[in-house]
Amino acid sequence: MEDVLSLLQQSEWRIIDQSSLGPLFHPLQSFAMDDTLCESVGTGKSKAVARTWVHYDSIILGIQDIRLPHLEDGLSYLEEEGFRYIVRTSGGLAVFLDEGVLNITLIFPEKEKGIDINRGYEAMYRFVQLMFADLTDQIEAREIHGSYCPGSYDLSINGKKFAGISQRRVKKGVAVQIYLCVTGSGSKRAEVIRQFYEKALKNTETKFEYPKIRPEVMASLTELLGINLTIEQCMMRFLQVLQKISGGKFYSSQLTAEESNLYERYYTRVIERNEKWLPK
Repeated sequence: MEDVLSLLQQSEWRIIDQSSLGPLFHPLQSFAMDDTLCESVGTGKSKAVARTWVHYDSIILGIQDIRLPHLEDGLSYLEEEGFRYIVRTSGGLAVFLDEGVLNITLIFPEKEKGIDINRGYEAMYRFVQLMFADLTDQIEAREIHGSYCPGSYDLSINGKKFAGISQRRVKKGVAVQIYLCVTGSGSKRAEVIRQFYEKALKNTETKFEYPKIRPEVMASLTELLGINLTIEQCMMRFLQVLQKISGGKFYSSQLTAEESNLYERYYTRVIERNEKWLPK
């Protein structure tokens, strides 16, 4: 645990809050932003970064999802239901984002020793435990079978998943990303992903095993804790934990001029990748 806490106890934290940019803020921008900040932190041009972000009615696909045998039918369903979709470069499978889901990215510099992948996951797990420590001590990290984008660091309470973690590494920068289902219905979100896979698979046998989603194993924190949590309240909890960890050494920031140029390159790259990966 000490090793995990030392990762969170950076000399300074730089905060970039994009949680209230609204529906015009596109998910492609987020993944370009994380890659930009990864490079900036990894090359020593920036302190560690904590970024918060929210996207409206978006399905974020993983690389394996673009190999679905009837992908176009699945994407048509998403379009009909009013969702936009992109393919992300970090690991995992399809996830659901909307205005009730808070995303957090913690970006660390990878020193000479390197950051073991599990250490990155443990750091985010610990961070979330601290965010809600006054409300519950029941947050677990284990794979929740039947959830979307399942993994060994699914975060759950009483067997119901409310968060998933992924990682991305760029030029000695390590981005650990989490989505937190704060409000709304976790099972309704899961039902959309279930239908997507149903239409994109059509019972076809595939080498890769896609998740068999059971919507009842997913929930929001509001549902699990029985209180009306908001994104804004979770933002306050996020800042309080960061203040406690850093001893108050954190500051709000935007991209520098150099980072803005870097961002344009990464943004162009994620657009080109999506154009290549997704059917015309």
